[in-house]
Amino acid sequence: MTFYTLWWVWMAAALALAIIEIILPGFIFLGFAIGAFAVSLILLNIGVTFGLPALLLIFAGLSLVAWLLMRRFFAMPKGQVKTFEGDIND
Repeated sequence: MTFYTLWWVWMAAALALAIIEIILPGFIFLGFAIGAFAVSLILLNIGVTFGLPALLLIFAGLSLVAWLLMRRFFAMPKGQVKTFEGDIND
């Protein structure tokens, strides 16, 4: 059994990506973390062994969907631009 078919490897990758998202915020790594978490749940629940190309395709698709959903729910309303009137150090 190769390492990429183990559910806990994907869970560890999700945890590492979530930690990176905390260090470097911007909702970029969080989408990847959600995708890796979903792949780990798929491998844990289904128990079917997928090949590496299939797992990477599932991971990419789920990460893209997670990123698009986060962009939709956390984005600024249309037409609004975030502006700052003062400096944080004032």
